[in-house]
Amino acid sequence: MIDELDRRVIAALQLNGRAPWSSIARWVGASETTAQRRYQALRERRLVHVVGALELDRTRAGSSMLVRVHARPGKGLELAELLAECPEVRFLAVVTGTADLIVDFVAQDNEQLMRLLFTDLPGAHLITSTECVAVIRTFTSAALWDTGLLPREAAADLRPASLATPFDREDWDQAPQALSDLEHAVAGALAQDGRLPVSTLARRLERSESSVSRALDRLVARGTLHFRTLVEPALLGYEAEFMVWLSIEPDRLDAAGRQLARHSGTKFLAAATGRFNLVGHMVLPRRTDLFRYTGEVIGALPGLNASDVTVHLATLKGAWTRLDQFD
Repeated sequence: MIDELDRRVIAALQLNGRAPWSSIARWVGASETTAQRRYQALRERRLVHVVGALELDRTRAGSSMLVRVHARPGKGLELAELLAECPEVRFLAVVTGTADLIVDFVAQDNEQLMRLLFTDLPGAHLITSTECVAVIRTFTSAALWDTGLLPREAAADLRPASLATPFDREDWDQAPQALSDLEHAVAGALAQDGRLPVSTLARRLERSESSVSRALDRLVARGTLHFRTLVEPALLGYEAEFMVWLSIEPDRLDAAGRQLARHSGTKFLAAATGRFNLVGHMVLPRRTDLFRYTGEVIGALPGLNASDVTVHLATLKGAWTRLDQFD
């Protein structure tokens, strides 16, 4: 469906979805015009989309609750469609294994979370059981994943200096900072299209370009706003997409999280509450690679008590965006 130049363009955007075309062109080996044209073609085919995403740990945008859902037999896809329409669902995948769906709900407070899970859950009549784990600390996020398709130096060149690995930040446990009205507006507009020019943002928001530019710079510098490049991993050569659910001894949780976050296949990893206190979203080149991965990577983690794997069959939603309904 795509060629090597397309993949390099996607890889550069994965490193920084808002990187200048001049920088992207330098790393993909093509002119700025060609790189930009390739992206536009991929976007029109609904294969790639860049969005701005607020970092929950750094804002008051809410907290994450990962829910493993079991559906009534034969009703998994119907349920997935109902849940995908819920605005509080940030991520949703149809999986196989010990769950049918994995849903990431983002709620502002306990009252909203209770309403979502216990009174207003879409498709509740199609659900047989759920298991919830609350995300309490992020070790790494999808915005930091490196596809490995470009030289290692590309990340240092394309990514902003403020984009630090969460577990390396000294201020990871500080209270989140509230956003100004303008910052909220800028983040909201970029959630639809992360590559909107500042001039376009200013016109839409009816503000000056300088004020919009400063607001955007503040969001990026504080690590509040990241840019996600949404793409099916299979297009980049990663045919196995899965989540790992791990039970780690409490006193080894930080060490295990740091170790697994450094693995090249880790897209997202977080500490959580409940039966599984370390949860990750991973990719590998082939499904057969899971055999070695479970033994050599998962099995080598300090303090490991138990593990589970759910393999993705389809991802319907990521970063609050329907992956099959890009604008």
